[in-house]
Amino acid sequence: MKQKIYILGLVTAIIAFTGTIFKLNHFPGAGILITIGLLILVLVFIPAALVNHYKTAGNRQNVLLYIITWLTSFVIFISMLFKIMHWPGAGVMLTIALPFPYVVFLPVFLVTTSKNKNYSIYNTAFVLMLLAVNSVFAALLALNVSKDRIVDSYDLSVNYNKVEAIMDKLPEAESQSAVNQKIDEVLKTVNNYQDLIFAYDGITETEWNNNPDVLFLPDNRGMAASALKESGEEPFGSGLQEGLQELLSLMEKSPAYEGSSPAIIDDMEEQGINEEYWPAMIFTDNNLSWVLIYLDGLETNLKILKSKEF
Repeated sequence: MKQKIYILGLVTAIIAFTGTIFKLNHFPGAGILITIGLLILVLVFIPAALVNHYKTAGNRQNVLLYIITWLTSFVIFISMLFKIMHWPGAGVMLTIALPFPYVVFLPVFLVTTSKNKNYSIYNTAFVLMLLAVNSVFAALLALNVSKDRIVDSYDLSVNYNKVEAIMDKLPEAESQSAVNQKIDEVLKTVNNYQDLIFAYDGITETEWNNNPDVLFLPDNRGMAASALKESGEEPFGSGLQEGLQELLSLMEKSPAYEGSSPAIIDDMEEQGINEEYWPAMIFTDNNLSWVLIYLDGLETNLKILKSKEF
């Protein structure tokens, strides 16, 4: 039995590791491999390992600890999977998963082990230290990664604004096609969203353009969604979503359209612009600065698109 569990663990690790390598290199099939690997881990390998250990070394008094151990693993790894795959509800699941080991697993572990007179206090100290180290490492890593990604991404906004300034100096066409009229409508929606977000955060667009660091807060995820909700738009983000859907439909009907939409719009369509969770994916799951950078990029690309003849 142990040999089969070892083989299963090795296969699971290989699948998950391969999926991670594929994800880092943006190879196709990465999501499938990671999903399969993590599902096998929490639904097959961990239960099998716990059952085997229970039969060989456990007793009936410890059965609750085994159940809670699996439940904790399930919550943590499934929330990781949702976050990696950008599935809706990932933020809520992570919020539950982070304190779960301390609120659920640790009390059960301490109560169960305290009843066992032969249980070594060193094992308890090891578990506590492991949880503490894991928390500190995860917090520091998340903070450093978030800060680096946010700071580096500010250059995108600066470049978008430079291109946009050049596009604004170009003369507009005398006649407006249906596509260009729709682009103007979407641009108004983008500008309106930007104004709502700036007002909600208490800064101006000029402050953002001159010093994007003014919004550096690693924990301001979801603030953009709150700003749109306060505006009364229901559901929030629906105005932009519907505008982009209509724009793509008009472009596809235009004789001049030959895959002319910018990558930022094509990527949105591939990631589910027609899905219900798209507004949450854009405005809830991202930090405030990334939402504004996305809106800056969308605005710039729409103006470039408008310069084409449809």
